[in-house]
Parts: sequence; structure tokens; C-alpha cells
Amino acid sequence: MKKFLLAIVALMCATGAFAQDWSVGGRLGSGFQAVGQYGYSADKYVEARFGAGWLDGGVTADFTALHNWNICTMDWTPSAGKWFFDAGVGLNVGGAANYVYLGVAGMARLGIEFNGAPVSLSVDYTPVIGPGIGYGHGHSSAGFRGMGFANFGITCTYNF
Repeated sequence: MKKFLLAIVALMCATGAFAQDWSVGGRLGSGFQAVGQYGYSADKYVEARFGAGWLDGGVTADFTALHNWNICTMDWTPSAGKWFFDAGVGLNVGGAANYVYLGVAGMARLGIEFNGAPVSLSVDYTPVIGPGIGYGHGHSSAGFRGMGFANFGITCTYNF
């Protein structure tokens, strides 16, 4: 039992040491997604999004994993916060009853990290290129997922 408690305390200390690298929040756009981000260097971070999307003619479950780079930071409003421009690439999967899709996702984001508050607000464009596959009722169909280009969103995150 002592070893278990020691392991829990060590894990809590290790998590606290890297707490400033995590962000959680939400994204509203062509659906709603919960967002988690982990920064592993000064200019690189990974992002995972999971939620419901309103693309391709109905409500779909949607998951996106992205690897992002901070392209530049701007000092447009020094009293309000630090502006940033990020870009990334990753994968997007999802689907609904009798429909699945898989694609390559890109991302471009402009946002601000507010001074005095651990909050970021950003707008992004995340196009997805890939096929959608419909199946069931004795037939199947496949086609290009054209609505994947209509993926704009607003993201708000709390930064630990």
C-alpha cells in the first residue's frame, strides 16, 4: 500500500510539473467538439478534438488529431495579450449510422492568449480531404467528402 501511495504522489508531482503545457476547452463551428492540447516544446503541440459534427447531411460523431506548429506571435495589443498564428496537419475520422469517413485534415488558426487570465480564444479553418462511405440496405456507395472544406470554428481553451 505504501508503494501505491508513493506512486500516486509521484504521478501528481510529475503532472504538476508539466501542468502549464495542457489546455482544455471547446470548439464551436460545423458542430461542437471538446478540445485537448498538449504542448511538448516551445512551438509545437498536439491537439485532439472529439464531438458531434453537422457535416455530410446529418449529425456525425467526429474525431480529429492534429500536430500543430506555432508559426508566429504578434504584439498587436500588448495590454490585452499575445496574438498567435498556428498551422497543423492530422487525421479526421467519424461517422453515423450507415456512414463513415476518413480524411487528412489541415488547420490554420489565429488567436489570442489573454494577459492575466489562463484563457485563449481563436478562430480556425480545418479542411478535411478524404472519402465518405455509405453502406447498408443492400448497397454501398463511396464518394469524395466535399463538405469537409466547410469547417470553420471558434475555439476557447483554458490553459493550465
